[in-house]
Amino acid sequence: MSTAPVRAAAVDAAERRGGWVPDVDARMAALRSPVRNVLEPVLESLAEADRITLAPDAHYPFHPSSGMVTDPAAVGSIVALLERETEADVAVAGASDEDISFDRTAAYLGYESLLERFDAELVDLADEPRTGDLCAVEDDPVALSVPNRLDEGAVIAVPSLRPTEEGPVAGAMRTLAALVDCDAGSDLAPVAATRAVDPQVAVLDATTAYGGDPVAGNALFAGSAPAVDAVATALLGRSLESDGALETARGDRGPISVEGDADFEALRARIPDGELPPPDDTHPAVSTAYRVYAAVAGDAVPPQLEGDR
Repeated sequence: MSTAPVRAAAVDAAERRGGWVPDVDARMAALRSPVRNVLEPVLESLAEADRITLAPDAHYPFHPSSGMVTDPAAVGSIVALLERETEADVAVAGASDEDISFDRTAAYLGYESLLERFDAELVDLADEPRTGDLCAVEDDPVALSVPNRLDEGAVIAVPSLRPTEEGPVAGAMRTLAALVDCDAGSDLAPVAATRAVDPQVAVLDATTAYGGDPVAGNALFAGSAPAVDAVATALLGRSLESDGALETARGDRGPISVEGDADFEALRARIPDGELPPPDDTHPAVSTAYRVYAAVAGDAVPPQLEGDR
């Protein structure tokens, strides 16, 4: 069984000069054409939706220059395109957990100020009503509780290019699984959540990636959630067979083709082979990125550095 190709687009890196661009407007300007290029195949179907929800990788307020979260500029560029091309109500969604509220994460990442320029809202799915669902994954019934916002209308998953603490890619499926209550294990929950939500498309933000250290990836990839996760896995140098969720989701689908102007092999060669920052200590790269950002923007000290001043 074949699968539709993943679309890729290179992002103009002329202004980066090997470093981070603090100006979100400059980053959005560079993303305008690539975002349109990767979403072109689904714009017609998105235009039919009454409501569109974007689900970025906003699990914690790491600065976007760390590569550990989706760059809000990528999300803002998608929102801008949707407002130009559709009449849908658009929202950017995340979920509070026991460690930190989504409102706080969104504020540190800059979503509040970014979305003020659009007719789009922030939604904390932890406060949303939910719908019970049941789906079969490898003949095992999986019970889920899906936020109504994800159960109705179109959903666009926007993961960052990074690994999880356990090793596999974070990806679109695990981004969605973090927003859905599910009684399955780690290999089945991402599959069940993705099937229940049935996202219209996944857009991999590889403008900045994390593979042990941050690296400028300067690329976007879009396609089905499993296909995009397979591309992200290959970019991080992981084996597809080592990711149980990805192997289950892909089934007997054949090789994935990548179409577009992003240089896949060059990007793969640039990404370091490493793990996540230590869970009990702030990674030096993240600390440095935040200190530079705070010095330039005068922003507040983020939660993970509050004890390290």
